[in-house]
Amino acid sequence: MISHRDPNATATPDSSASDEARYDAQVLRDLPRNFAANLAHGMLGMTGFRLMSAPTFVPAYIYMLSGSKLAVGLALGAQFLGMTLSSIWGATLIEHRNQVMRVVYAVGWLMRLQILGLALSAFVLSGSWALGAACVFLALFGFFGGVQGVTFNVLMSKVIPVTQRGRLTGMRNFLGGLTASGVAYLGGEYLVGSNAFGNGYASTFMLAFILTSIGISALAFVREPKSLTVRASPSRFMQRLADVPGLLRADPHYRRFFFARALAALGTSAVPFYILHAGQFVRLSGATLGYFSLAFLLSQMISNLAWGRIADRHGYRLVFILGVCMWCCATLLLILGGSLPLFLLAFCGLGAGFGGYQVAAQNFVLEFGKAHELPMLIAISDTASHLMMAIGPLVGGIIATQLGYAPIFWMALAFKTLALAMVLRIEEPRHRQRARIRVC
Repeated sequence: MISHRDPNATATPDSSASDEARYDAQVLRDLPRNFAANLAHGMLGMTGFRLMSAPTFVPAYIYMLSGSKLAVGLALGAQFLGMTLSSIWGATLIEHRNQVMRVVYAVGWLMRLQILGLALSAFVLSGSWALGAACVFLALFGFFGGVQGVTFNVLMSKVIPVTQRGRLTGMRNFLGGLTASGVAYLGGEYLVGSNAFGNGYASTFMLAFILTSIGISALAFVREPKSLTVRASPSRFMQRLADVPGLLRADPHYRRFFFARALAALGTSAVPFYILHAGQFVRLSGATLGYFSLAFLLSQMISNLAWGRIADRHGYRLVFILGVCMWCCATLLLILGGSLPLFLLAFCGLGAGFGGYQVAAQNFVLEFGKAHELPMLIAISDTASHLMMAIGPLVGGIIATQLGYAPIFWMALAFKTLALAMVLRIEEPRHRQRARIRVC
């Protein structure tokens, strides 16, 4: 349990035992409505985000514009650098607020506008101008994504009990993955393959923007209870940054999770180069891109149902271990493979394993600390993870240019192995001998 106490954290006047009981009653009363709203948001609202993070369309688009492996690393690094810069700032925006829904909604729209910008720039620009615009929109997408990662997870921790969060995450990722898989297949087979509307990539990004914009409207139906414990006043960024060492020292198990997630995130340095490596052995036509995207997203989608069930029964620690192990095995298959069937199988394993890691990384942190510490605990782990994901593609691009793709994959495997070793030293939070933390 985090023993570090924030001197600025104060209980609201209504934080008596009876008010806690009313809070719990409201969460349970509104659970069906909030569960359904989150499912609808996951089915359409996350589609664009999954296409942006899949190791197919964006890397292939950047490589088409630049012909440079280093440029692919720079562009993807810009996205995660944006996330790095904004996560802790996002925590300072909400940790003094009793409700965070307005911030979640506003930032969600700002993220979607970057997908629209990427689509429009691909339609109207070409060459270095299109490449520069893509880097800017990816960086802004990442910047607002860093804020969204903190605010949305805090919202989830308030409206969905921990024992049902895995089922919700699995189901929303399943539905979102189903939609994203269909869009990815159609985008590769028909939009990119036929260069629809003069630019197949731009058409795919525009379709993702339309679907994800429809999906965010579902969040308007979420009923969020007022927090019982918040900080007394807004925090300054530098002040909260100075609190980071104390939060890390306070709980060795959270500290190990912090380093494990950062190491695993550094293992994502290979992700943008999966599709480029496969392209050395098979022709990357629009149809092939669609097949690879479908394999990655479909396996991620289906496996999320299993990850959610495992999380609810055994905790996110086990999901992290199993997901990263599968991710490692699929990376080995990618290194050793040389034909389309083997690569498709590898992309299935990469999607399932990477999906398990993402589910665990995003939800494991919610089981540490106290309610008023949660925004900063999320932000700290997000910042370290995003920094590694910003550095990784850049380093990967340099290595790929000089030595090829295999060394990147071996390096990523080493980091993921270290992450596994770190997580094995973490005691499952649900089994720790401490007072049960009520997530609020």
